Order: sequence, then structure tokens, then C-alpha cells
Amino acid sequence: MTTTETPQIAILGAGIFVKTQYLPRLSEISDLVSVKSIWSRSEESAKSAVEIAREIFPDVKCVWGDDGFDEIVKDGSILGVAVVLAGQTQVDISLKLLKAGKHVLQEKPAAASTSEIENALSSYNAICANLSTQPIWAVAENYRFEPAFVECKKLWAEIGDMMSVQVIVEGSMNSSNPYFSSSWRRNFTGGFILDMGVHMIAGLRMLVGCEVLSVSAITTHVDKTLPPPDNISSNFLLENGCSGVFVMVVSSRSPKACGKIFWRVVGVKGTLQVERGNQNGRHGYLISLYSADGQSKSSFYPFSGVTEELKAFIYDISEAKKGSGHKAEPRSSFLEGARDVALLDAMLESGSKGGALVQVKQF
Repeated sequence: MTTTETPQIAILGAGIFVKTQYLPRLSEISDLVSVKSIWSRSEESAKSAVEIAREIFPDVKCVWGDDGFDEIVKDGSILGVAVVLAGQTQVDISLKLLKAGKHVLQEKPAAASTSEIENALSSYNAICANLSTQPIWAVAENYRFEPAFVECKKLWAEIGDMMSVQVIVEGSMNSSNPYFSSSWRRNFTGGFILDMGVHMIAGLRMLVGCEVLSVSAITTHVDKTLPPPDNISSNFLLENGCSGVFVMVVSSRSPKACGKIFWRVVGVKGTLQVERGNQNGRHGYLISLYSADGQSKSSFYPFSGVTEELKAFIYDISEAKKGSGHKAEPRSSFLEGARDVALLDAMLESGSKGGALVQVKQF
């Protein structure tokens, strides 16, 4: 592909995730895409990200403030925009871009609540009704693109009907984590439980292949250095009749347990587990399959979800430009991200009601 053929995108946001993930991952696939502009509210912030981006995309433009945003909106050469901003502002910004006919890849969480999702979907449907071609609204939930979760789908037949599901998350969100002081996460309803938890829910929903109908949860606030709540324990019921548990501790202090995260599905013929870890210095997921005859087999898959989701979005916007009625990657759809939020929202609501049974809003 020549530079003129590669689709051009803009990035809104110049924070930690843009600098440590988006720009390095986009540099790996610079033959597929060109970053034309990086925007931030402040000139200083935008320049700090552009400085990094110029090593791979030498012509990237630095824009900021209202004028810079308007410039991106009006630039017909920019096909897609990655929205990597505070959770409270992403939906409004995404809708403005979609209304202008831009394709959008918005960072998770898809929204702050089910009520915001309902309003967002209503606005998006109205936008699509008024435009001749439907702009793509994707949510960057990289867990759905991790090879480990993709491979797990192929092992389903080996464990038979589900009997029990467990998701255990012992996070390590403390002062040594670069996101610990993030102001928007601290002012976000649900705090780190919602921001971090949508990943775990995405993994759960992809693994079980069906929706959660209802939940009953207890939430607590123990570590006062973190926004409430910082602990959640929930029972849930899947639409296939199987039940499970979701337990999340935002910050575990035990060195050996720190960062312990796994999804486990017990079936009538075997057990399937996905556990986060590292092998030979590479971080990723270990898939283990335990069969009824006592045998087990394991495979390790390094992280590559962010790269894969970016490649999918770039492919989608390139195909959409051809006007061929291309169907966008369903794993990235705003609806999928919305369903992750709806499940956590129901858990948080149940927690606020002392464990009352709450039906999960279905989108």
C-alpha cells in the first residue's frame, strides 16, 4: 500500500493509553494506516503525543481545543477517529463525529450507565437515518480480540454442557499503577470496578457465548485510597440456565496473588480455564483444558488484542469506503460494549440495594 492508499485516522486524546498502547501498536501496522492528526484539549498535551507519533508518522498534525476538533470534523480525508478520552465525555464526542459521517473507534467503557447507553443508541439510530451510509461505531474492547479467548471458543465441545462459571479478579490498582491518579476514573460512578471490570465481563461473555439474565451482588468500600466501591462479589444466572460467580478486588496487596485473574468454566466432560500470566517474559493468557480422564493440556497466548482490534477497525473503514455494504466486525460493535456495561451496571445496582436480585438490561 502506498501512503495515498492507506486510510487516514485522527486520535482524540493524548494520555497514558494513547502513548503506551495506541501509538506503539499503530506503529506496528503503519503499512495499513496513517495517523493524520492528534487532538487534545490543551496544546501542551497534544504536542507531547505528537512528538512520539512523529517517529513513525512524520507528517502527523498537532491540533487542540475547539478549533482543532472542528478541523478534524471538517477534514474529509480523515475516515476514522479513535476517541481515547475521559469516560464521562466519550459518548458525546463520538456522537458529534458520527453525525459528521466519521467512523469512530471509542475506548471502553462504552458508556457510564444503561441510561446513557439508551440515549446514545437513540441518537445513533437517528444519525444513521439521516445519512446515506451508516458510520461505524466501534468500541475498543480488546479482550474480545485476544487470541486466547478466540481459541477458547474452539474447545467448547470438549467440556460438554456448562455446570458452573467462575471469574476471579485480584487487581493491583495501587499508587505504583500509572492509572491510579486518573481523575476521571475517580469521579466515575462505579470507579475502577466499572472501568476495569468491563474487560473481565467482555472475557466472560465471550467465553460462555450467551447473555447474563440476572445478578445479585454485594459491593464494599474498604481501601479509602480508591473510589467506591473497590470490591464486588456477585452471583449471576446465564440464559442457558447455568449459574456463576464474579468476584473482583480492585487492589490486592498479596505479592503472590497480585494481578491474579482467571475465568473458569466447569462442564460435564471437563473444565476450561483462562488465566492471566507471563511466559518467558511475555504477558498473556494461559489456556488449560482438564478432561474427565485426568488429562490436561495448556497453551500460552501473548497479548495482542489492541493490535487486532485496530486492524479490524482499519479494515472495516477501508471496506466501508468502497461502499460495498460491508458488515463491520461484530466484536467491536457499540452494542457489545453496551452489553458489558449493562451487566456491570446491574451488579452495581444490586450492590447498592444490599444484594437484591436485578435483571440485566438487554440491548
